Amino acid sequence: MSVAAKICGLSTEAAVTAAVAGGVAYLGFVFYRPSPRAVTAERAARVCAGVPEGIARVGLFVDADDDAIAAVLAAAPINLLQFHGGESPERVADAKTRFGRPVIKAVAIAGPADVLAAARYEEAADLLLFDAKPPHRSGALPGGNGLAFDWALIAGRSWRRPWMLSGGLTAEMLPEAVRISGATAVDVSSGVESRPGVKDLNKIHDFLAVARTLEITTF
Repeated sequence: MSVAAKICGLSTEAAVTAAVAGGVAYLGFVFYRPSPRAVTAERAARVCAGVPEGIARVGLFVDADDDAIAAVLAAAPINLLQFHGGESPERVADAKTRFGRPVIKAVAIAGPADVLAAARYEEAADLLLFDAKPPHRSGALPGGNGLAFDWALIAGRSWRRPWMLSGGLTAEMLPEAVRISGATAVDVSSGVESRPGVKDLNKIHDFLAVARTLEITTF
């Protein structure tokens, strides 16, 4: 079985089609207005209208309230929630119950303490996503900054939940990232773009082609 891949920040039919054709496992749609990748629920519904069953449609939210999430779910066929802000484990657990959907919780990693802190989400979230901690500058986005963290920080650890590697990944660095971290699933956004918010179809193709070559060892 090959490494599962998520393409995040999708906004066009062409990009969704390229991802599906490449064997994507997760399609990510950003519902965080400050992001250059943000889409409306109506647009997300249009661009993923023809997505086959079995491919997960992920809605990314950052510290969103219940009304904002409910409005998206009423219009778009989202079947997983991704929380990419400072949501607490209690908030994650409440959202799972309230909206009846699994939750991916992104955890920002810069050092060993961040990895240890991720454990508090293991009971609440269905899947963890390890991303690089955002840069310390005004207006920095919580994700999609094209930054990688030290993959060795999460290597060899056992988690009670499945997890996904994110942060600055590209097709070229993917084999090394998977080898060092041990990831069985990966997430990419800026690494398949020509500029922020504009997906490059060739880069999507190349990233997914590399992911398909990376075999997961199971015991």
